[in-house]
Amino acid sequence: MHGEMTYLERNIDKRYDPRLWTENAKSVITVLFNYFPKQVDLKTKKYRIAKYAYGKDYHDIISSRLKFLLVFIKEKDRNVQGKIFVDTSPVMDKVWAKECGLGWIGKNTCLISKKYGSFSFIGGIMLNIELSYDKPSKNHCGTCVRCIKACPTGALVAPYMLDARKCISYLTIEHKGTLPDDLIGKFDNWIFGCDICQDICPWNKKSVPHKITELEPIKQVMDLLDIELSLIDEATFNRYFKSSAIIRLKYCRLIRNISAANPKMY
Repeated sequence: MHGEMTYLERNIDKRYDPRLWTENAKSVITVLFNYFPKQVDLKTKKYRIAKYAYGKDYHDIISSRLKFLLVFIKEKDRNVQGKIFVDTSPVMDKVWAKECGLGWIGKNTCLISKKYGSFSFIGGIMLNIELSYDKPSKNHCGTCVRCIKACPTGALVAPYMLDARKCISYLTIEHKGTLPDDLIGKFDNWIFGCDICQDICPWNKKSVPHKITELEPIKQVMDLLDIELSLIDEATFNRYFKSSAIIRLKYCRLIRNISAANPKMY
């Protein structure tokens, strides 16, 4: 049910055993980076984007901090070797975050922290040394199914099971072709990602705004959600979104998503 995300079909052996991804791996350190923003009322905006895309692209931001952490570890032990991962490798980051005790994988398939909720990026380091390990987290979803009921496209086909082919986040970001006719009109003005199943989660009532400067909302990005995006040309798109994760969409898919958010245009 992963749609066009064929990279999920590759390196299956490394996903199950990260020792095949990096030689001599014995331990995993995983970290969470809170990206929950200060209050932004998207109801007043013409369009919506996922919270993680308000600021600069997170990959470099997290990688730089993990590199600093790895240097710190190597200063303690020169024999240490490590390899960093931030959502771009075969490593199953949320599974390792669960095993490291940072949270559990909820019915919406997101990692949920008992203390911070689910609005967090995950990063980590594979090390060639043995450590004192934390225990895996327990599941605290209980009988709650709010996320499943809230999904407007029925992408959460069962608890802990996501059909990406119906997911607004997948369709607006990863999917490169024409959007499914039967889902047009259900996007609720989301044009890049979707936070519905996270916003409805009771554990996110504990979310507190992050303090990472680089993740602060980019003014040009937020301002553009108030105007008619379909009137933006490609040069403007490249200029305004160059430091945002939205740039990976490319101009043609942004216009496609805007059209889906306004079915009369589609």
